[in-house]
Amino acid sequence: MAVASLAEQLNRQMIVILDFGSQYSELIARRIRETNVYSEVLSYQTTAEQLQQLHPKGIILSGGPNSVYDDGAPLCDPEIWNLGIPVLGVCYGMQLMVQQLGGTVTRAKKAEYGKAALLIDHPTDLLSNVRDHSTMWMSHGDSCVTLPDGFEVLAHTQNTPCATIANYQKKLYGVQFHPEVVHSTDGLALIRNFVYNICECEPTWTT
Repeated sequence: MAVASLAEQLNRQMIVILDFGSQYSELIARRIRETNVYSEVLSYQTTAEQLQQLHPKGIILSGGPNSVYDDGAPLCDPEIWNLGIPVLGVCYGMQLMVQQLGGTVTRAKKAEYGKAALLIDHPTDLLSNVRDHSTMWMSHGDSCVTLPDGFEVLAHTQNTPCATIANYQKKLYGVQFHPEVVHSTDGLALIRNFVYNICECEPTWTT
């Protein structure tokens, strides 16, 4: 659906998912809708100006098969970081956030694919009801080595020092794992936390 027509048809709270080629983008949208909040998947090329016209309560950047440092890697409009709208980057989306804001992303010493225990360093609104050592699903070959100014690590795994990050002032959050898949035992709790605690949505949407 075109952004303009979407904005005309919607007069309700919504979370926008920007798709970077992830096989899970539609699943993220489904998980959001399961919280009784509307969501829509749009192209990663959607501009910050177009997003403003939609008045989303939050933005989620999907994962994807690329590396952010590769030539031709899909990039979002950097003005998205300045909208004041809460953003959650998932896997590639988190790496893109880090790279565009001045951090460093490199090839990981050890790629992760499968289940990993999430070790919580700083319990926050995003990690409310997410249990320490809960299982999260990893699928990445890159790693965030240094974080941009203003970010801090909220959780890590044995092989991923920056598994969950946040810049509270700018309302920017990132997770290296995939909370939307069933293998992530407390993933839905994290998604609900972003929707309700961070974006302050109300569960008013029904199919």
